Amino acid sequence: HVQLVESGGGPVQAGGSLRLSCAVSGASVSNLNSTAWFRQAPGKSREGVAVLNPKTLITYYGDSVKDRFTISRDGTKNTVYLQMNKLKPEDTAMYYCGASRVIMTPTQALTTSSLFRFWGQGTQVTVS
Repeated sequence: HVQLVESGGGPVQAGGSLRLSCAVSGASVSNLNSTAWFRQAPGKSREGVAVLNPKTLITYYGDSVKDRFTISRDGTKNTVYLQMNKLKPEDTAMYYCGASRVIMTPTQALTTSSLFRFWGQGTQVTVS
């Protein structure tokens, strides 16, 4: 059974940086077909932030985070990361890591959270 555990969230000032981690257990991250970070602010729907195909290393980003966020994975640590730079107050949200064995396009991965079967519990990011 695949389990995901996020960490690294917290309060940060606007313009600052954070790195979120998603530790994967029950499967090798390199054998998954898609990993992603989503976020959800109060009163808003879940939004795709960044997608990584762990096999091809192809990445894809939402327009609001492009050129500021970077998704990556470390196979030796079985972990997926989200490096967030130049943070803005509108980045404030609960951030969730998702993983899937389903083969999907980057656009599908970013826009269709229901394609992800495995989720972490989330980590809160607050930018002020």
